[in-house]
Amino acid sequence: MDMRALVRNYFIFILVVFAACTEGTSGEPEKTAEETATELLAGLEGSQTWTLANGGSVSKDGTTVTNDFEGFELRFIANNTGKSYTTINSNLLFDSNGNWVFSGSNYDKITLSGIQPASNKEISFTKNQEKLRLEFVVPAPQNARVNALAGFYVFDLTLLN
Repeated sequence: MDMRALVRNYFIFILVVFAACTEGTSGEPEKTAEETATELLAGLEGSQTWTLANGGSVSKDGTTVTNDFEGFELRFIANNTGKSYTTINSNLLFDSNGNWVFSGSNYDKITLSGIQPASNKEISFTKNQEKLRLEFVVPAPQNARVNALAGFYVFDLTLLN
């Protein structure tokens, strides 16, 4: 084998080894489905606030009720101590704070702790860039106050910057 062929083969070998060593290594382990879904709600830093400002809206049974929730904010927090949330101006639909968990194994539904009508209900969520949609049903119970809040809700929220 002449020297050129030897150098060419050595160069090809080095390229193959380099490609094999760098393929798929970002330095971080691959995230689980739960970790990815948590980041959708709480962000990379572990805390994100979603609001009606900048084009958000609320509907109940297909009727716009955004004005009833003026100034509404929902903050999701996820850290080493667990998953929690806070709300502002929820019009007694949500508790002012509590914990949240994923419902089911698809990680596209959450349940909030608390005593207000939206608590302990399965809330579907979808995120598209800086927009978050929450959909849930508050069933009509015997309690007259909660009965007034019963219905199918859609919250279209924007990320608070």
